[in-house]
Amino acid sequence: MERSTQQMNPAGTPTALPREQTDLPADVAAAPAPNLPVFEAPFSLRMADPDGTDPDMLEEWMARPHLLESWEQDWDARRRRENFRTQLAGTYSRPCILSLDFAVIGQPEKGVVDVAYIEFYRAAKDEIGTLYHADPGDIGVHIATAETAVMGKGIMSAWFSLLAAAIFATNPDCRRMMGDPDHRNKPIKRTLEKANWQSLGEFDIRPDRRIGLYTAPRTPDDVPALR
Repeated sequence: MERSTQQMNPAGTPTALPREQTDLPADVAAAPAPNLPVFEAPFSLRMADPDGTDPDMLEEWMARPHLLESWEQDWDARRRRENFRTQLAGTYSRPCILSLDFAVIGQPEKGVVDVAYIEFYRAAKDEIGTLYHADPGDIGVHIATAETAVMGKGIMSAWFSLLAAAIFATNPDCRRMMGDPDHRNKPIKRTLEKANWQSLGEFDIRPDRRIGLYTAPRTPDDVPALR
């Protein structure tokens, strides 16, 4: 989940991404953007396209009540488009769209449907990197499940159970994945725990933001130490 406000220049475009840290050690600053994981059917993942219809889709998705409450990003398509472009121009995060073949929920006539917005980010370049001893290769994830038809059916939990291994396969520098849901977001916390992510506790990351910090380590030795 993402709770933040972007800084905008007079032209109305982002000057920097929310949460991205800029005063970084050289090895952290040099870390490339995360490589996207690869999934087999019924899931598929692609990079969000700022020049296509994705910004309009995200405008509609983020206005849905369950995402409006949890993400607080009811941005118009223009702002989302510029946010995508800022992400793709840097190495901090990558915006993605997750799709599902609806045959798995008994609706093959619908085909493959976009169901969620995913962000993969370098955790050491993020504000959560101040909470634990982050490695430059650590990768965090945010997820906004827009399609209510897939909620409560174990589908997103199944995707999460595949996520860490898929990330490790395409990012050999990644020792662990990190998650930072709002402490009140019980559904995503249950999903993480069902996928065997480990809770590292709750933290006040900002005066207006308390999170649950979770990790999925590559090996047991890669569970991070808290600061």
